[in-house]
Amino acid sequence: MSSTSTQRNPYLLPFALVCSLFFLWGIANSLNGSLVKQFQTALDLNRGQAGIVDSAFYLGYFIFAIPAGIFMRRFGYKRGILAGLLLYAAGALLFYPAAGLRVYAFFLFALFTIASGLAFLETAANLYVTVLGDKKEAEWRINFAQSFNGISIILGPAIGSFFIFSGTDYSREELAAMPFEQSEAIRIAEALATRGPYLAIAALVLFVAFLFWRTKMPEVGREEEQTLGKKASVGDLLRHRHLVLGVLAQFANVGAQVTLWSYFVDLKMGFSNETHLGVVQSIYPFEGKTMKQIAGFHASFAMILFMLGRFLGTWLMSRYEARRVLVWYSIGAVGLVVLAYFTGGLVAVICLMLTYFCQSIMFPTIFALATKGLPPAEGKLASSLVIMAIVGGAILPPLGGWLSHFELKYLLLVPLVCFVFVVWYVARGYAVRGAADIS
Repeated sequence: MSSTSTQRNPYLLPFALVCSLFFLWGIANSLNGSLVKQFQTALDLNRGQAGIVDSAFYLGYFIFAIPAGIFMRRFGYKRGILAGLLLYAAGALLFYPAAGLRVYAFFLFALFTIASGLAFLETAANLYVTVLGDKKEAEWRINFAQSFNGISIILGPAIGSFFIFSGTDYSREELAAMPFEQSEAIRIAEALATRGPYLAIAALVLFVAFLFWRTKMPEVGREEEQTLGKKASVGDLLRHRHLVLGVLAQFANVGAQVTLWSYFVDLKMGFSNETHLGVVQSIYPFEGKTMKQIAGFHASFAMILFMLGRFLGTWLMSRYEARRVLVWYSIGAVGLVVLAYFTGGLVAVICLMLTYFCQSIMFPTIFALATKGLPPAEGKLASSLVIMAIVGGAILPPLGGWLSHFELKYLLLVPLVCFVFVVWYVARGYAVRGAADIS
């Protein structure tokens, strides 16, 4: 017992620091929704133009995931994490001049820079926590670390509400009807409101970077990687069936998650009716609030369910096999989406909120299953491929939006198909069969 404790002690502080990274990128991700709303006023954009925020963000992940893996393979986890933190801080600092100039492309470049840094952090941290300790507890460790991401996801909308949004919401029509000087003053104030939160985030990120710089981080598997000499290529990785299927499962998972999160308010309002509104107002103090405001409240509550799902999932994984827990969760997600599709109304809204709970452990557990059993020489590049799958969040939601033009509930077909594939992967496709061609 004492021997095990001694072996784990060197990993405690590094593990704690790596957990902070999960918290940091959760804030950046969850603030994007606030920016989409804020930019419509500050920069006079329509909803579609403001939605490019997500495109710029996910593009940063997609482009920099592979370079991040190559960088870490050459320089190690610690330098990869430091590079990611510095890029993150640089992007946050760029909000200061961007807000002064009020140039949308400048804001998008700042977000792209932040996401580029997050590509380094996620590529490093998601893999690093799986190797910092007993391999049998890898899935538990990554889900525990991802729980901190769940906490920060709740904080993002709160930061936007308290420190970015003003007390008055102006429509484009109202601003257009005002004298130019008055509307321009409002837009300038709305743009400048983004400075404070992002400067504070930059300071926090730089502080964490300082802690990493001063802390000795064990390079687990580094000696074995250098001894083997051979550098893995993407072609080598594609021979691992469970990895290729894991990348597809992660693509589906993130695509389903972003589709539901992006259109939750639309689904909530579309599935609701006057009777539903009366029921909600009798439970919560929402008198005088619009359906859009009520939908926003329910979206925040769904995020709390997401966080609780991660904590419960982590606890269950200490008692049951992680993969088995994810099978339960993913089957639950399929069932809830099917129920929402065929019911509508209040039942459908509740099902969609509970789907957040089921999604909570998908990303970390799929990541651990996809990278499991790979040699050190291939692990970092494999991590990059799984992180690249985040681009599913940019590709699948527009498909759901297109389907919704025929009938709103058809939007749910996208996450339904995605969750069915996740169920198959964690039930069958996860199995490690060595470096065999997937055909």
